[in-house]
Amino acid sequence: MNKNQSLPWDHPRFKSWITVARACQLMQTVLTRELAPLDIKPPHLDILINLYRFEAISQQELARKLLVGRSNISMTLPQMEKRGLIERRGDKRDKRVLRLFLTEEGRRITVEAMSIQTALIDRILSATPIEQCLAIAEDMERVVGALQAEIVEDAEPG
Repeated sequence: MNKNQSLPWDHPRFKSWITVARACQLMQTVLTRELAPLDIKPPHLDILINLYRFEAISQQELARKLLVGRSNISMTLPQMEKRGLIERRGDKRDKRVLRLFLTEEGRRITVEAMSIQTALIDRILSATPIEQCLAIAEDMERVVGALQAEIVEDAEPG
């Protein structure tokens, strides 16, 4: 690095970038601890919540919503199915497609896990006014949009 080149920590936006990354990492750590009594981890919760909201979603649609590859989903779903949390059923119109459903146990665990997650969010953000929470969410949505645009650009043939 030469003398004229700025270091990352000298960049005025670096602190917010690092703080968001640290908050995300710490949130995952705390949420993992909080969900341990249910024997699920945050990635399982993401799947369960999506199945709770979008019953009969396909594996491909779920992967798209979670921003992960289908192979990541394909590795996790059999474990969840074996535990009796989800069911995979063939699509009536297209036999190549598997639809995902929560079992009764899966629905019970999801409701309990959402309560745990909501209580954690309330605890951590209780001192932050709702207006500020909404402003932070708007800012993060802009960041998400910019990052998604970067991914789309990388995927386009050039």
